[in-house]
Amino acid sequence: MTENSMTQNMTIAVLGATGMVGSRVITEASARGHRVLALSRKPESPASEDPNVTPIAVDANDAGAVREALAGSASTGARPADALVLAVRTFPVDQEFLVGATRTALDIAAELGIRVLVVGGAGALRSPDDPDLLIADNPAYVPVELRTVAAAGTAQLRTCQAHSGADWVYLSPPALLEPGARTGHYRRGTDTLLTAPDGRSWISAEDLAVAVLDHLETPGPDHHITITHHDEPHLPT
Repeated sequence: MTENSMTQNMTIAVLGATGMVGSRVITEASARGHRVLALSRKPESPASEDPNVTPIAVDANDAGAVREALAGSASTGARPADALVLAVRTFPVDQEFLVGATRTALDIAAELGIRVLVVGGAGALRSPDDPDLLIADNPAYVPVELRTVAAAGTAQLRTCQAHSGADWVYLSPPALLEPGARTGHYRRGTDTLLTAPDGRSWISAEDLAVAVLDHLETPGPDHHITITHHDEPHLPT
């Protein structure tokens, strides 16, 4: 079996399906021909009734519901998942919920043999000018009012690192992540914030979704990765 055939026609579960990142990951995955399990507390039917997308009501902290969704369900006709994208967030931030949902997802994925890609936070990255200083603790990037958000993302990464049984990767977005255009262009790195020559560190949610699917289709060796916008097609560091 070739690498290309192994990565085609996957069933990808997206937990946090109605959020800014999750919804765009679903769009990108479906456009590439993958089947998608759209998991959220209040699932939305795809506007176009996309046959590749199966909405399923799941609470991220309900281990039984998550396990049933990932294992496949006769009631929904959903197939077992090959990979899980964890893209849950709360507003205001709830670190206890985020860590609990991440641990639940990792536990079940390890049990079922499913790969996990966690879309986390930029705060867990190292500062580009000081590798010993996390972005979460760097006032140049994180103002005081956002430190609880950044700290929650760092706690989420630590939860992944403490889980020895799961096959996971933690994707930290750049300093700014917002809706925008899909260019298909980005630069990828590992555990240090990436910036452009002008100092900016940003990407559209649409291009982040491209990076998520690229990694699921062609996994790399690193457990912690990051991306940023680039004017050329995808470039590794």
